[in-house]
Amino acid sequence: MTVDGAREDRWEEGETVALKARGRPTVLVPLAHGPVRVGEDAAIDLGAQIGAPPGAAVEWLGTRYRIVRPSLADLLGGVRRGAQIVTPKDALELMFLGGVAPGGRVAEAGAGSGALTIALAFAVGPHGRVTTFDRRRDFLDAARANVARAGLAARVAFRERDVARDGIDVSGVTSVVLDLPEPWAVLDSARAALVPGGHVATYTPTYNQLERTVQALRAAGFDEVRALEVWERALHVGDGGTRPSFEMLGHTGFLAAGRRID
Repeated sequence: MTVDGAREDRWEEGETVALKARGRPTVLVPLAHGPVRVGEDAAIDLGAQIGAPPGAAVEWLGTRYRIVRPSLADLLGGVRRGAQIVTPKDALELMFLGGVAPGGRVAEAGAGSGALTIALAFAVGPHGRVTTFDRRRDFLDAARANVARAGLAARVAFRERDVARDGIDVSGVTSVVLDLPEPWAVLDSARAALVPGGHVATYTPTYNQLERTVQALRAAGFDEVRALEVWERALHVGDGGTRPSFEMLGHTGFLAAGRRID
């Protein structure tokens, strides 16, 4: 037991672990008994770590790694891309605007490559649930594989459904997150799916889509309607020579949000 009475943190079989070494890319590995394939021509056996606490060191391919719990950045860095993904700067703001929290019940559309699905599943924690919809089976298959690789498959249900045409057919959710070309077509069913006080957040790339989305949020009776975008600029930090980077991650998409207040 820890000092606050919480259960001691130990690895369980099937969890995804991160191998970290200074200056090396993070390696994500599912924890299992026996060798696990990593990449095309390598393998590692971490079976002895099952039941042990995180933080142990292991020698692998001539490098000493620490075995730690993966951060959200580690998990997103391991996504194999097919469809264009929502960037981390936008994903984090969508979770804030969408009221996504531990234990939450989230409906997401569309799944794409699953990067936003991973962020949502990470945020709701082991007692939350994400249901993700996409009209394309190939996108769902890619998202399912990426979510499984991140070790979060138990938190996510995958549904092949055109929610713009047929609506969201779940209820009692605390958040709805929409990464769709036509989010306005989903807002009535999103409002019906949400619990009172629940949030909806949308992601669209153009001004025309944003304008139509915000108008539809207001028409559907959502409160606390907001619209914004997020820019990110790195800083070069030196001794007496700190300055902004000449490059920045500017426009990637527009975000809009509202809340169901009856």
